[in-house]
Amino acid sequence: MHEAGLVSEIYRISRQAVETHGGGRLEAVRLAVGELSAVEPELLRFAWEAITQGTPDEGARLEVDWRRARQTCASCGDVAERAPGSWLRLCPHCGGLLEVSGGDELDVLQVAFNEAAASAGAP
Repeated sequence: MHEAGLVSEIYRISRQAVETHGGGRLEAVRLAVGELSAVEPELLRFAWEAITQGTPDEGARLEVDWRRARQTCASCGDVAERAPGSWLRLCPHCGGLLEVSGGDELDVLQVAFNEAAASAGAP
């Protein structure tokens, strides 16, 4: 499960962002995950819970914004007639070749944290 390695890096990036802004407890991390990224959102969430367990950030949410890839025909435009995870090679309308774009995102979009949690432990 490569999601555990990805989540480990996402957690490191998130903690670094929190520390850069004065410290605190993570509340939520929002990700963009594309359907072509070979990442399963539910496995990411499971790995997130395991990685944050026993840390001061335990209970922080991992929110996933799912990004679909687009198939576009040069003549007909966007082609939406496909089941998630399936791909057409030719346009169902004119038979032209389809171009696939997007859907490869794997980005940290937002890190929300509670600054009061950092100052509560300060003398």
